Amino acid sequence: MNLHAIAAIYVYEMRRFRRTIFESLLSPVISTTLYFVVFGAAIGERIEEVEGISYGAFIVPGLIMLSVMTQAISNASFGIYFPKFIGTIYELLSAPVSFFEIVLGHVGAAATKSLLIGGMILLTAGVFVDFEIRHPGMMLAFLVMTCISFALFGFIIGIWAENFQQLQLVPLLVITPLVFLGGAFYSVAMLPPAWQAVALFNPVVYLISGFRWSFFGVADVGVGWSLLAIALFLTLCLGVVWWIFRSGYRIRA
Repeated sequence: MNLHAIAAIYVYEMRRFRRTIFESLLSPVISTTLYFVVFGAAIGERIEEVEGISYGAFIVPGLIMLSVMTQAISNASFGIYFPKFIGTIYELLSAPVSFFEIVLGHVGAAATKSLLIGGMILLTAGVFVDFEIRHPGMMLAFLVMTCISFALFGFIIGIWAENFQQLQLVPLLVITPLVFLGGAFYSVAMLPPAWQAVALFNPVVYLISGFRWSFFGVADVGVGWSLLAIALFLTLCLGVVWWIFRSGYRIRA
């Protein structure tokens, strides 16, 4: 394995992040603050508790998941799309660097960025509400797996996209609605029985449920199902990335 090549790609992507670190970290903090003002304060006055947890604390895992998923996708997709757009990806493909090393460098950097943003949101949430993390090890595991999985998904989108507008198509029209409908700001148990059954077809429900369980010990679905869902999504993304480089889909034109 060419560790020097992986480190070079990783450091380059992280330097690009540091050049815009103020915007990259400030934007999630402002968004989180607004969510707490609107949902935590305004709605929280009417919904005091959900499953024995104060509403302000209950929405913390959902807010973190929302930001982590979207940021992982955005960072990974732009990180690979821009070299493809300006043509420098062909220099990388012709270099003595394997496909695995290219993916590891780009996805590792995107996952690191989203993990840092998730940590910043967690610290910001602690300013507004009091909460404890009952299972910190599982919380970190869910967070890391989510960052890696959605960074891989973003990498796939970056390869697939043919223009900058398509980079935002999936995060805005698919991921964000799925998160809002996946129990980020409410418990699935609060829905009518028919809609509860429908909600279980939303894969994001399993991610948010497992992540919330690591905080408060309550979940809409079993923790085992949540771990299985994130593992299957990670495996699926790895399979698609392998196929992309094997077939040369939109990178060898």
